[in-house]
Amino acid sequence: MPVLHINLTGHARGATAILGPITLSLGPHETAALTGPSGIGKTTLLRLIAGLEPAQGRITVQGRLAVVFQEPTLLPWRTALQNLCLTTNIAESEAETLLTQVGLHGLAKRFPTQLSLGQQRRLALARAFAVKPALLLMDEPFVSLDPALASEMMAAFTTLRATRPLATLIVTHDPNEAKTLATRILHLSGTPASLTEAPPL
Repeated sequence: MPVLHINLTGHARGATAILGPITLSLGPHETAALTGPSGIGKTTLLRLIAGLEPAQGRITVQGRLAVVFQEPTLLPWRTALQNLCLTTNIAESEAETLLTQVGLHGLAKRFPTQLSLGQQRRLALARAFAVKPALLLMDEPFVSLDPALASEMMAAFTTLRATRPLATLIVTHDPNEAKTLATRILHLSGTPASLTEAPPL
């Protein structure tokens, strides 16, 4: 059974059509990279799946959903450990393990403002996995990071993903990132945008 099934008739803002009809299914252990030019509607599609905008059609998610945005969207008045425990109800021991897995060992008591952007994004990644999602949506989570740090974060994501039967949809502009992380590569193009899929990797 698919974790995610999309059957959209389209999507518009006012008189402007953004997305055309889109059909997509994702199963457990699948990672799809969503590519396409800036402004084509990739983030809009993620927002529709997350329920942040009303969808014209049907979107079904089997199980919990977690989202990692470009901006970490952390609680600035809570420590790294509290950002995990308070928002997901996991035990401190599990939160400590997740922090270690994303490279934040020893930083549990720091506040988000005391962390670098890369560290904040690691924390946001840990928080998403703490939810134990069936579906993970990621909107350019490695953008504007230097290549070495981006590689470290992709490695952390790959390690966490390997132990969990989740489906992932990740928005990216980086072809190498798509090839490294994804089992499927999807492309949005056209006006309104339609979805095509690259040959199997």
